[in-house]
Amino acid sequence: MSEQHAEEHGNMTTSRLNALRAAVLGANDGIVSVAGIVVGVAGATTSLSAIFTAGIAGLVAGGLSMAAGEYVSVSSQRDTEKAMLSKEKMELKTYPKAEKAELTQLYVDKGLTPDTARRVADELTAHDAFAAHAEVELKIDPDDLNNPWHAALASSASFLSGAIIPFIAILVAPKSHRVLITFIAVLVALVLTGLLSAKVSGVRPAKATARVVIGGAVAMIITYAIGSLVGQHNL
Repeated sequence: MSEQHAEEHGNMTTSRLNALRAAVLGANDGIVSVAGIVVGVAGATTSLSAIFTAGIAGLVAGGLSMAAGEYVSVSSQRDTEKAMLSKEKMELKTYPKAEKAELTQLYVDKGLTPDTARRVADELTAHDAFAAHAEVELKIDPDDLNNPWHAALASSASFLSGAIIPFIAILVAPKSHRVLITFIAVLVALVLTGLLSAKVSGVRPAKATARVVIGGAVAMIITYAIGSLVGQHNL
């Protein structure tokens, strides 16, 4: 395997790991958010239609919120990157010598000798000066800018994939054990997302999983307590 191929493979793997990590976090958000909603409503009423309505509202609102937030975030990042690339193009046309000197210095900073750095800068400038500066100076691939629509759909899908677990659990569980079964289903799901998150992040699974499970359990306990209090006082 050539050095270039190995580097490309490494970058691809990192990109996929980042996408997987974001998907796991989105699913975890969906699990905890909708679990909190349906368990809270279940604490206030035993009406399955009320729980169903609240769950659907949580699914739709959460999915749309995640999509909108990710779209805005990625669009802002993309606009910033495009502005940086446009500025770099202008500088290359206006100050080609200064830009080549800057590229040379960047390679010197990376550890190359001045002579080697100068030769590398000369060759890259002759081949594609813009691509060289975009990669080394800006750390941006002009041909691989993030797509805000793709990011929005992926974020929404990951949220919904997690949110559907507590929603289905509370709907299919017997009335007398509705909350308990939902608690168990959610905690099992959080254990799985915690383990997967720890694996892709390279951290200790016990600590990462405990953090996720405890956070989700506390959220459900608090929302159930608030729902019970509201239900008792018929507010």
